[in-house]
Amino acid sequence: MKNKQKASSDKFTMMTQMPVNKLICKMAVPTIITMLVSAVYNMADTYFVGKIGTSATGAVGVVFSFMAIIQACGFFFGHGSGNYMSRKLGEQKTEEASVMASTGFFSSFAVGVIIGVLGLIFISPLSKLLGSTDTILPYTKQYLFYILCGTPFMMSSLVLNNQLRFQGSAVNGMIGVTAGGVLNILLDPIFIFVFKMGVGGAGCATMLSQAIGFVILLIGCTKKGNIRISFKNFRFKKQLYKEIFRGGIPSLARQGLASLAMVAMNRLAGGYGDAAIAAMSIVSKIMNFVGAAVIGFGQGFQPVCGFNYGAKKFDRVKKAFWFSVKVTTVFLIVAAVFGFILSPYVIALFRRDDTDVIAIGSFAFRAQCISLPLSGFIVMANMYLQTIGRAKAATLTAMSRQFLFFVPALLLLVHFFGLTGVEISQAAADVAAFLFSMPICLKVLNIMMTEENKIQ
Repeated sequence: MKNKQKASSDKFTMMTQMPVNKLICKMAVPTIITMLVSAVYNMADTYFVGKIGTSATGAVGVVFSFMAIIQACGFFFGHGSGNYMSRKLGEQKTEEASVMASTGFFSSFAVGVIIGVLGLIFISPLSKLLGSTDTILPYTKQYLFYILCGTPFMMSSLVLNNQLRFQGSAVNGMIGVTAGGVLNILLDPIFIFVFKMGVGGAGCATMLSQAIGFVILLIGCTKKGNIRISFKNFRFKKQLYKEIFRGGIPSLARQGLASLAMVAMNRLAGGYGDAAIAAMSIVSKIMNFVGAAVIGFGQGFQPVCGFNYGAKKFDRVKKAFWFSVKVTTVFLIVAAVFGFILSPYVIALFRRDDTDVIAIGSFAFRAQCISLPLSGFIVMANMYLQTIGRAKAATLTAMSRQFLFFVPALLLLVHFFGLTGVEISQAAADVAAFLFSMPICLKVLNIMMTEENKIQ
């Protein structure tokens, strides 16, 4: 018991006293790796399924919008419970953090089972609702079947990973996610080509990889200094779910609305053929990979923000925020330049023999590269607001990029410019979201620093 208390005390000291620049980098390395590996999960499926055909590639893109819904629910419980845990650990109230950890985990697993069962019962109408054309539909059902079977593991793995991260134990989370990601890459070609399972093989590989990663993450929770998951700590209490809702609703809004936006994009792109769906799917996966690095860095910032906010060290929170904005913006500028120049070659990696896919994808990718550097501030502002418990402001900024601006831009631009409207809609939404998020975030930062002055 004394060793556990000492480990918790040492972690608290590190999180509240180490220079924030060094601390964020220390926290961010494993979370960046974790996010990139998670992105590779989806890119691997797209790459190998791309060898089958354009319709199969489109099917993976269609199902990806459903996987984003699963991720949204996982982030809801993971960020909701994790934000609360980091603040309580900052206040050195370990028992309350332990109760929240188990409540968040078991709740997410139960929701995952419900979604998986309902999805299997209604798999055909669900596939059509997600945007499948008649030619894509058979491939969608094959792939979606296995994704639905693995839903409880996928959802609760996200919860465990985020809870470990908010405790300052991101390395344990990284090990579980990385192991699953590497396994998925190895199993994809075996199931697709050797076992001749086609697109269903990609789904099966993803399901098995998620399940194994889930077990490794559970083991990671038993490591020294980490909060253990135990059913005896589960509490079905209104106050706990209120905290999960407050901390998790911005993530649910951000990720959930992003999935709905993908469904809308797939349905509108489908009017221009399977090549359009496949191209936009490829662009989404590439941008998801780039964005994963930014989100990973932001996830390194969040526990630093949560611990120090809970300890009322607001000056460290402000320094951590602006350091994170600067680093991610510089990274995105470099990525945007290279992406703009190499766009056709990057798209061709996934569908080399389909010139329509390359042409549509290249233009859309370049359009998004133009607005890409703005995402650094948008993401960090949202994570800052979410971590300190500003649920309304965080939810608004989360909704802005993928719902408040993207869907209207998509509908409006498609009406006037057709397929070109589909290709440029995300870039237009990014600019609007940046202009919307900045004043909200700066106002909250100023309020926080006013509190800092009162404490001093």
